[in-house]
Amino acid sequence: MLPPIDQGHLQARAPGHVVSLDGGMIAIVIPSFPLPNGFTAAAADLMLRLAPGYPDVQPDMWWFAPAVRRTDGQPIAATESQEVYLGRTWQRWSRHLNPGQWRSGIDSLESYLALVRKELEAAARARAA
Repeated sequence: MLPPIDQGHLQARAPGHVVSLDGGMIAIVIPSFPLPNGFTAAAADLMLRLAPGYPDVQPDMWWFAPAVRRTDGQPIAATESQEVYLGRTWQRWSRHLNPGQWRSGIDSLESYLALVRKELEAAARARAA
């Protein structure tokens, strides 16, 4: 289901991950994905949902279970939606790549997970407007 480069990255960096099909999408669950300081938990399960056509079709959004919360109680922008996949309730992080940000044939789950980590760092230190 996944390109060899993604399979290798997940095997090396995400022990215990599970890849399955869910509603026509490739669902990848990475258990106990580490969260930076600033959140109420040190880790949460991360789910990526990849559309048919991946890696030519860019990933869009990601989900956490349980929901990720800031230690200061401030809301995290665009994380209010809860969705059920794989029999669990997930907090949707509505983040979208800019046109041209995903480079088919160059980018992979490794670069996408780097973006997830960057967004987590930004959310952990953001201040409410």
